Amino acid sequence: MPLGRAFSVAVAGVDGQLVEIEADIGQGLPSVHLVGRPDTTLQESRDRVRAAVSNTGEKWPDGRVVLALSPATLPKVGSVYDLALAAAVLDAAGSIPSQRLADTVLLGELALDGRVRRVRGILPAVLAARTAGRGTVVVPTAALPEAGLVNGIRVLGAASLGELVDWLRGAGELAPPEPAAPPLIPPTGDLREVVGQDEARWALEVAAAGGHHLLLTGPPGIGKTMLAQRLPGLLPPLRERESLEVTAIHSVAGILSDDHPLIFSPPFVAPHHSSSVAAMIGGGSGSARPGAASCAHRGVLFLDECAEIGTKVLEALRTPLEEGEVRIARRDGVARYPARFQLVLAANPCPCAPARDIDCICAPLARRRYLGKLSGPLLDRIDLAVQMHAQAAGAFSGEEVESSEVVRARVAVARDAAAERWSALGLSTNAEVPGHILRQKFRLPREALAPVENALRHGRMSARGADRAIRVAWTVCDLRGGHLPTAQDVLQALNFRQRGAA
Repeated sequence: MPLGRAFSVAVAGVDGQLVEIEADIGQGLPSVHLVGRPDTTLQESRDRVRAAVSNTGEKWPDGRVVLALSPATLPKVGSVYDLALAAAVLDAAGSIPSQRLADTVLLGELALDGRVRRVRGILPAVLAARTAGRGTVVVPTAALPEAGLVNGIRVLGAASLGELVDWLRGAGELAPPEPAAPPLIPPTGDLREVVGQDEARWALEVAAAGGHHLLLTGPPGIGKTMLAQRLPGLLPPLRERESLEVTAIHSVAGILSDDHPLIFSPPFVAPHHSSSVAAMIGGGSGSARPGAASCAHRGVLFLDECAEIGTKVLEALRTPLEEGEVRIARRDGVARYPARFQLVLAANPCPCAPARDIDCICAPLARRRYLGKLSGPLLDRIDLAVQMHAQAAGAFSGEEVESSEVVRARVAVARDAAAERWSALGLSTNAEVPGHILRQKFRLPREALAPVENALRHGRMSARGADRAIRVAWTVCDLRGGHLPTAQDVLQALNFRQRGAA
């Protein structure tokens, strides 16, 4: 009984698992049967694969073809298995030798004429193939720049099923990836373009140095969006592990650049205020796709006009803000996506939003209801809150202000100090440090903690808020070059939180 075998990868979230595909050609009427929990797209691959094999010039078996995808309990989603399905059938029919197939993982969707099309999730699939110990992975030629980012495994590109068949027979060669292009650094504005707003600029610097969340409120046109857009320019480039992590998420989301797939700079994601919970957190029919929160991993998630965003959408951010991960439950399991981002919220003080607060025509209840969408638990997770005011004078003075390059240098020094301090814990920023570590192993002197204890005693702050204030105090200390936060550093941190509470 002829039996063929090939290998592919199933991607769930940003994790991949090796899938073994077996093809059995038996007696009976010509037909194709797929087993192993295939979804609708994979069920349709029977016709795609059969047409591709025939149009490539190979003979499709006349008997009953059974294709089994193992492990059988793992849901199989998408068209990434097409290339491996075709190879398994040709192996079972004896049309190709099986020596190279045993150590090769095949990824790609087949067109009816045999062309190999690009699919989502190539990078995490190649990473999974390397983890499984495979020596070679064949991907669509269009995905070679993305797959070539992974070291430790041989990556080859096939433009068509015919090229793959020739390579398996030893009659041709597949294209290797080209040398990686230099990372593309997206253009960002400069802080020198922001007029005045010294307090907001200082809050932005503290947020960049410690990885803290930020809330900016003020009338329209005052510079909230400008400041938020300049935050990525103050952050250091992503490290290699972080870069691959972010690139893998964008690969699954299908938003990678073809020419410069590696994401080297912290991403900046700014969804529209009408976005749904699924768009913000992730979801969709079938397998769950990453949302804006995961696409902003290791970068900035900017929610402009946050008071216009639905309450359910805002509340859905509470768990990712605390845990740095999105978990989307489905019938077949839970998809997990990293989501450790910096949240920047911007809002007007009221619906009419005049340039001067004295000109507001909103009723007191309307003003309260407008920002009431920002619930107490959500605001408790925001480290820095700044009320911005209109620039009364000096907007056209031409006075030179600090550029992003100058501020970025200070941020880099502060981040290096924090990374060295928390290196034993495997953490790199102050915002990631657990509260019990701050209270026990790195407890501040009693005189420095006095303002926090006083705020807790009078009910002006929660225990979580106290931990976050201490984290901000450590960041302020790092920016001034100190070794231990003082009472003045703690007071600065409390000042940001109390303004948010007000």
